[in-house]
Amino acid sequence: MKYGYVKETDLTFDVALEKVGEELQKEGFKVLTTIDVQAKFKEKLNIDFPKYKILGACNPKLAHKAISIEWDIGLLLPCNIIVYEKDGRVGVGVMKPSEAMAIVENDALRDLANEVESKLKRVFDNI
Repeated sequence: MKYGYVKETDLTFDVALEKVGEELQKEGFKVLTTIDVQAKFKEKLNIDFPKYKILGACNPKLAHKAISIEWDIGLLLPCNIIVYEKDGRVGVGVMKPSEAMAIVENDALRDLANEVESKLKRVFDNI
């Protein structure tokens, strides 16, 4: 997949969600937002949907660097991570900042995106 790393895991949904949070914290990220897609689809559309959460994660030091380099880069922040159930399996996905930032033609930002991506890839690899 071009824009993210995605895999299935043998963990339960709740354990995977907890593990993602722990691994993000090890890399200096905080979860700023949690979108419970399952609950929102039920509430807004009355649709039963499998468990699916989108986490908006931020590493404050790196976000500060990014915004200092490119003031409007907040349009592409925070970094998204997904945890979901599909067909009885649990999936975890992490965005690739290098792809998200590729639309911004700024070499300094591209280097920073690669740094962020290496941290998120370690999170992904440890799940």
